[in-house]
Amino acid sequence: LDKLKDTYDEVAGIDDIVGISIGTRPDTVDREKLKLIASYKDRYEVWLEYGLQSIHDKTLKLINRGHSFDDFLKAVELTKEFDIPVCVHVILGLPGETKEDMMETARSLKALKIDGIKIHLLHVLKGSKLEELYREGKVKLLEQNEYVELVSEFLSNLSPDIIVQRLTGQGSRDDHVAPLWALGKAETIGKIGTAVHFF
Repeated sequence: LDKLKDTYDEVAGIDDIVGISIGTRPDTVDREKLKLIASYKDRYEVWLEYGLQSIHDKTLKLINRGHSFDDFLKAVELTKEFDIPVCVHVILGLPGETKEDMMETARSLKALKIDGIKIHLLHVLKGSKLEELYREGKVKLLEQNEYVELVSEFLSNLSPDIIVQRLTGQGSRDDHVAPLWALGKAETIGKIGTAVHFF
């Protein structure tokens, strides 16, 4: 707790900082940590970002997340007690997940009344276990048009009150293995915007 406070105080001490957004796992928070984080709300815009990826425990186990959906639900409930906005990270195209699995994740997040979302594309980075599986042909990645359609439908299953903070993502060019189209982030975002009439 003291180390976290030192870290947050260091960031808060920088001129022009207007907000603090803390990304963490849902199984790492507790009441004392949230009390500390909430103490910055009178001076800054404060958000908590939880890496969920999927609501399905079978998927979380497969990708070795080390936490369950229940851990996430408990974290969100506890965070709401401190009136801290919650942003959730999800990945579309995870191994073994169907389109309906992904839409179920969206509908569950809508029901939880989360505040923000960051949507990621499953992509392969050098040196990862996923790279090994990909090269062995054991993991199928989404094509760009498939991803655009999934994101569009995913968004339609969310509440319009949820702030969309990210529509896709990729690693650095040096570490990125596949899919290659993911490196054209602007093009993908443009296609999503056209599909859902954002822009």
